[in-house]
Amino acid sequence: MKRVCVVTGSRAEYGLLRWLMQGLKDSTSCELQTVVTGMHLAPQFGETWRAIEADGFTIDWKVEMLLASDSSPAVTKSMGLAMSGFADAFQHLAPDMVVLLGDRFEILAAASAALIAGVPIAHLHGGEVTEGAFDDAIRHAITKMADLHFTASEAYRRRVVQMGEDPGRVFDVGGFGLDGIARLEPMARGELEEALGLPLGERSLMVTFHPETASGADPAAQMRELLSALEETPAQLIFTMPNADSGGQVLFEMIDAFVARHPGRACVHRSLGQRRYLSALAHVDGVVGNSSSGLIEAPAFKIGTVNIGSRQDGRLKAESVVDCAADRGAIEAAITRILAPEFRAGLEGLVNPYGDGGASARTLEVIENWDTQARPKGFFDMPWPEEQTA
Repeated sequence: MKRVCVVTGSRAEYGLLRWLMQGLKDSTSCELQTVVTGMHLAPQFGETWRAIEADGFTIDWKVEMLLASDSSPAVTKSMGLAMSGFADAFQHLAPDMVVLLGDRFEILAAASAALIAGVPIAHLHGGEVTEGAFDDAIRHAITKMADLHFTASEAYRRRVVQMGEDPGRVFDVGGFGLDGIARLEPMARGELEEALGLPLGERSLMVTFHPETASGADPAAQMRELLSALEETPAQLIFTMPNADSGGQVLFEMIDAFVARHPGRACVHRSLGQRRYLSALAHVDGVVGNSSSGLIEAPAFKIGTVNIGSRQDGRLKAESVVDCAADRGAIEAAITRILAPEFRAGLEGLVNPYGDGGASARTLEVIENWDTQARPKGFFDMPWPEEQTA
């Protein structure tokens, strides 16, 4: 049996990994190992490791690493703690492969530890660009450490190859978040409202806003603009909390204060969990903020997304996504646009650039058949334009 270790550090990331983990658990040729870290273990983020166990998975190792502060030095020190913890985890578990998704700082620590330990890395959702966050550089760094690559689109597959990765190791499988939607049995409206503690009313919006860690923008100033716009928006509001990024704590406090001022109109949840979150997307009228979910999952529900600021600049976007500046007037105008009946009607034939599901099954098939001893990898040199025409 091939020991395949999946690392997860956040609620959103686990939602993307969920069905690949299930496939590995059910596999006749792979043994699933699960390492949990980051926000999963933090009380302020809802201790979401419990949801992983509730889904029937065994947590083989926990890597405690988050410090109380979200300053840049604290995040850097958290990465150091994480690398030390992953070194212990990989020594104890002795995996044949480590599966990592995305671009967060705890995942960079896991990749670094796996690289030094000589454990092959399978990287999910590489090749993407998010210019407004330092996650962009982290994602590309993990690509260079990884042995296998599973991208969410053909454009991203080409970009990974452009970075020197062997095309035979890079697979376009589509967006992993769409697998959960394909398997979703959405909660009924009344059941969802009870779970949220909020009636959805005639109009409702999902709101998630993370700090822009690479743009130099002040997260608190951007959040003030967003909340000012929402004050004037005639809709019920479901807030989910930002990630454990630099500058995120002040956003927690601002959201809590806003919700306290608007009882009956707004609610906030540290973690909704996969079923409640996707069920909410099935019932709300739009998504507002700067989460990747507004670009990948929301289009599958044929609802509009207001994408604020530069955090997601560079990512593929469906026609349902409306970009705007982190400015009150621009946000108000964008919300008005996505809620307009004619805009909603135009989304009926929407094509999602991240596919229509099946990424987990495609990835599982490759991992089951991959020779984990196929190292070291080389650098794939692409021909220069003049060489192509010679």
